[in-house]
Amino acid sequence: MGERVVVLDYGFGNVRSAVRSLERVGAEVTLTADRSAAQEADGLVVPGVGAFAACMAGLRAVRGDEIVGRRLAGNRPVLGICVGMQVMFDAGVEHGERADGIGEWPGVVERLQADVVPHMGWSPVEVPEDSALFKGIADERFYFVHSYAAQTFTKGHDENAVGFFRPPKVTWADHGGRFVAAVEDGPLAATQFHPEKSGDAGAHLLENWLRSLG
Repeated sequence: MGERVVVLDYGFGNVRSAVRSLERVGAEVTLTADRSAAQEADGLVVPGVGAFAACMAGLRAVRGDEIVGRRLAGNRPVLGICVGMQVMFDAGVEHGERADGIGEWPGVVERLQADVVPHMGWSPVEVPEDSALFKGIADERFYFVHSYAAQTFTKGHDENAVGFFRPPKVTWADHGGRFVAAVEDGPLAATQFHPEKSGDAGAHLLENWLRSLG
């Protein structure tokens, strides 16, 4: 496909695996924290593993939160993965400590209410109609590794939503209760699972995302 993609290198995330997976589906990938490269790329991928607060500190250190905000303001695509998705919400709470996120979406990321945590392994997802991200793969399973998730999603889905506003498409999964597995919100897309660890289904999802950059 040849789309130019930057994987944001800020010290948190399965970056090498993400780079290889994107290259395999045809992207020209650069791993960098350079602001101009991140702004100018066709697509920006924000990976993330570990603690919410630590990821946010790492992002702020390279002004990644500003990069994301500026790209979205200019309708430039961003894909968040795992904690890279979680930080798009208002805040995360871990071990009783609250940390602010980027705040693109209302809501708080909290510990899963399940007997077994972390949620680790392959799980089905509940995909909304007309999803571009999951086109052709709505019935597939994806690979999750996480203890925390957003368990509600209100942007555009409440009675106060503006009539002409197109609500985000939200994909759900279940582990001790429903949680947000993916979101498609204009130029901002994100997955709680790891597409780079999700075999052919994950590769197909990354291809779908790359097609949206054209």
